[in-house]
Amino acid sequence: MARIVVCAPATPISREVARRVGELAAAEFPEHRLTFHPQCFAEQGHFAGSDDVRLAALLECANDPAVDAVWFAKGGYGSNRIAAEAVARMGLAARGKQFLGYSDSGYLLAALYRDRIGVPIHAPMPGDIRREGGGAAVRRVLAWLNGNAAGLERSLDERPTAAFNLTTLAMLLGTELVPDLSGHVVLVEEVAEHLYAVDRLFFHVTQQLRGIAGLRLGRLGDVPENDRPFGYDAEEIARHWCDRAGVPFLGAADIGHDSDNAIVPFGLVRTPALS
Repeated sequence: MARIVVCAPATPISREVARRVGELAAAEFPEHRLTFHPQCFAEQGHFAGSDDVRLAALLECANDPAVDAVWFAKGGYGSNRIAAEAVARMGLAARGKQFLGYSDSGYLLAALYRDRIGVPIHAPMPGDIRREGGGAAVRRVLAWLNGNAAGLERSLDERPTAAFNLTTLAMLLGTELVPDLSGHVVLVEEVAEHLYAVDRLFFHVTQQLRGIAGLRLGRLGDVPENDRPFGYDAEEIARHWCDRAGVPFLGAADIGHDSDNAIVPFGLVRTPALS
């Protein structure tokens, strides 16, 4: 049985989301014990409670020896505000856990990986149940925590890997949260950004990632229309800046802000063993 707890380091989810995910888990994965921390439903402005409230909930979940996996409820913005203090205050119990999320949660995944705390994993979140086909995304994570690796990103090989939202990665680089990504295959995805903004992000990111094993491009979802065509598609943008920086471009990755978002453990692939 996997003991999974959901907390919200950034923005809140609704009780309806929790109900739907809980019902799916109970019906199809009864071997798991899934709980939602009450903080998931807190609201203070944009956030799922104040920084102190979100930090306290995350530490309670991470430092609970009865919990096997901490599942981040939703993205949005806010995890970076608590990430450094959170990892500094995580104890021995946190080191045996899996931490799962993506998008804004990338700040926490990066900090955890930097400090070698647990197993950070880019993976769908409970909030994805609202997407078209979102049930499949939730099932992918619950199956992974049951030892089923079918949801893994197919390009993973013997090289260590990390996966990020492109904007999140750009904001991470140069900060106290970023891990050493030398020799890693780095996967990136983006959502709701103009192509000129994606180009600008790649200009910055690729110059900071010299020394990685290569870069893979996930999906760019919901790209807004600009007042004039940019003239290059996403792959052309990625190839251009990778070539300029001497970063190997390795092709596509099956990650993105959608229900097909694949699972990518940070570092080398480890099959879960939470039974």
